[in-house]
Amino acid sequence: MSLSVDIRHSLGALDLQVDFQAPTGITALFGQSGTGKTTVINAVAGLLQPDVGRIELSGQTLYDSSRGLSLAVHKRRLGYVFQDGRLFPHLSVRQNLVYGQRFAARHGSGPSLDEVATLLGLEDLLNRRPGALSGGEKQRVAIGRALLSRPRMLLMDEPLAALDSARKAEILPYLERLRDRTEIPVLYVSHSVAEVARLATTVVVLEAGRVTRAGHADRILSDPGMVRQLGVREAGAVLSATVFAHHPDGLTELSFSGGRLFLPHMDLPHGTPTRVRILAQDVLLSRAAPEGLSALNILPVRIIALRDGVGPGVVVQLQIGEDRLLARITRRSADQMALQPGDAIHAIIKSVSIARTDVGAG
Repeated sequence: MSLSVDIRHSLGALDLQVDFQAPTGITALFGQSGTGKTTVINAVAGLLQPDVGRIELSGQTLYDSSRGLSLAVHKRRLGYVFQDGRLFPHLSVRQNLVYGQRFAARHGSGPSLDEVATLLGLEDLLNRRPGALSGGEKQRVAIGRALLSRPRMLLMDEPLAALDSARKAEILPYLERLRDRTEIPVLYVSHSVAEVARLATTVVVLEAGRVTRAGHADRILSDPGMVRQLGVREAGAVLSATVFAHHPDGLTELSFSGGRLFLPHMDLPHGTPTRVRILAQDVLLSRAAPEGLSALNILPVRIIALRDGVGPGVVVQLQIGEDRLLARITRRSADQMALQPGDAIHAIIKSVSIARTDVGAG
């Protein structure tokens, strides 16, 4: 199932012109506030009618200005999860979930209440009311209610924006389950690099109402050209890896296309696919294989490109196996090392520099 969006719309100072495809998986609409992300998702939902364009979901036209066609919201069969849970306070969690079933297609297939409760870890919450739930729990219930409407696609507008870091860490694994264990595509609005890196299979980057980049998440996030939009402290790359071994000294060893990576212990079974976000500022470079370092991750890489950053910084894009890394160093270091595209060097990554929240299920 795939979504095709090609629309134009003027809203205040925003002149929106977007054209992108959202395949199966989680497609993240990424960009800073005011770039048009919510306008796009509302147009897909039918809450806003674009000035011109076409929106199609798996061969069905949802909107076509040339034909004067705009399918009613309820006929689009889309589940919408907002920033706040918007639960009914007088109903229990079970009753809030069952409410979603009222909007399910009469003869459609989809998960049962028990399946959704298990997927989202709601089994022990079913008899509670929303007032007794944490922010993360409320959002899980809101997602469950949307799933029980048996939507063709889920729309999620910054569903974690109102949560603190602890609640975000609580809910992210459930969103990964949703991505990996269901076939329901998701259009996910966010301006959080960490969320996008953990969840997205496809990234559509918006800037001033235009799509500036679109493609697979690992390629988009490892593009040096993204540093300006991400900010130098958020720039990095995403590696796809597999849990290879757990060691008695508290380290987990991951296997990926470029070798092995050692991280602090991860509570994941052997063989589990993972995604690891590595910040560019946490990667050191060396011409020769260094000896006598405390860092455990010393990886042979090849330089793809160098790009000047703001101030004295340089961003170096690196090839490692089938994956890519970014390193942020000073221009002085790049000049002293005489770094050039094509050079074979070594990347050094401290195990403890990778935050636990930057490691998720793949």
